[in-house]
Amino acid sequence: MKGLTIKIGMLCMLSFAVFIGQGDLALAQSDNANLHKDWKLKYHENFNRSLLIDEAPWIIDDYGDQSPWNVDHLDDDGEFYQIKGGENFEEQLSSFNLLRKRVDFGKDGWLTAEVATRDYNKDGTPDTEASFKNVKLDKGKHAAELSTSFDSGLIIRSTEELPSEYRVEYVLRGIDFGGKRDGSFDYDGKHNGYTLDERKSNFPWKRSGDFSGEPSHQNQNFGEVTKENGYYFLSIMDYANPAPHNNVFIHNHRKVGMDAYNVSGSWASSYGVCNPDTGDLYSQTSEESSNNAINSIFFAGDTFRDPSIGYNSFMFETDCGSFSDKDSPYSIVSNAEIQPELMPEESYKFAIERNETGYVMEMTGNFKYSGYKTLRYERDFVEDDRPIWHYNNSPEEYDGEYNSSLTFTGPYGSYSVEQWPDDSAYPDYFILGIPHLNYYEGSAVIDDIKLYVPKEG
Repeated sequence: MKGLTIKIGMLCMLSFAVFIGQGDLALAQSDNANLHKDWKLKYHENFNRSLLIDEAPWIIDDYGDQSPWNVDHLDDDGEFYQIKGGENFEEQLSSFNLLRKRVDFGKDGWLTAEVATRDYNKDGTPDTEASFKNVKLDKGKHAAELSTSFDSGLIIRSTEELPSEYRVEYVLRGIDFGGKRDGSFDYDGKHNGYTLDERKSNFPWKRSGDFSGEPSHQNQNFGEVTKENGYYFLSIMDYANPAPHNNVFIHNHRKVGMDAYNVSGSWASSYGVCNPDTGDLYSQTSEESSNNAINSIFFAGDTFRDPSIGYNSFMFETDCGSFSDKDSPYSIVSNAEIQPELMPEESYKFAIERNETGYVMEMTGNFKYSGYKTLRYERDFVEDDRPIWHYNNSPEEYDGEYNSSLTFTGPYGSYSVEQWPDDSAYPDYFILGIPHLNYYEGSAVIDDIKLYVPKEG
């Protein structure tokens, strides 16, 4: 196991603690401890300047090869859905316009907001919510709030491909994307973070089944989504210019990542959480859990959790041991649980590093049962003969050893796709936010996004 826990003591500087807040104090103390390499700060976004994302114009995504958001066969109009739903899928997809915007911000435009909403009546105005705007905090500080409805998406990403070695981090100051509050999924007139004003479904994208019927969320052929909510704390993607897409798409495009998957359904019994203090696992359906867990996942490049959609297997590094989804008592083993009710007085810092040999994921904050800690986990690109998915930024870093072909089959045909050919290369881009167009609803407050690069020499 390559997990490392760093306990953070409290300084005896009470006036300073009162000024910046207990959460900021703990994060400030963690800065030096977290920099395990000689990094230099290249960019820092503190949101003191006005964001103009919400004012930017919308563009209709016409799909197809000419779309700026075209990626591959799992796209929102991709071949995967053509063979699954045929003409019925085409009718569902064409019943609304997908509106997008891509807006650079920050120094040198180093950050990009990718926003996607739906225009159901095709009048040019969004009918779903996706917003990214400045907010004020106490003591004159600023941050930014992102919010989405279940049928929209919004991510913040690196504008350019990340260098071969880097550290990216940011501070999460607030979150409301489901999980329990005071022991219940039902709070503030919502269930698991979803408002209850209408039926909410995965229309028009799903893995398989009947795609016929009325083009709306009332169509019972599409599954209701409110038992599943979540948020992507920080992830590294394997393709250029990431943006929100259907939820099948992302399961084939992550290298490493920390996310929340907050489930009020019975299948949460197959998910466990590590207590970093005791080294014991507990079920997310037990009274011990508040269902606000962090899933820190290294995505496997040698096996698939669900080959029918190209969904990679999981590898976990935790303070309770090393696991995969094939050899653990739970199909997901979470690292710890955050405590949203303590925010914004408390904050959490998330970071990912790529170095010469592998990836590191790190989280700092006041975790349930454990108190203030930095939890840090790493894996080599190839460790114990298991690779991290698409780790190579250039063809020279990879010899094709883990290549395979997956065949995707539906009522309207089939096709095959090579998964990791020997002449391939995959850029690193970080994302945070909501990369789904048909799942997850809520809001989060983010701050202090930083990019570090190695010091010269």
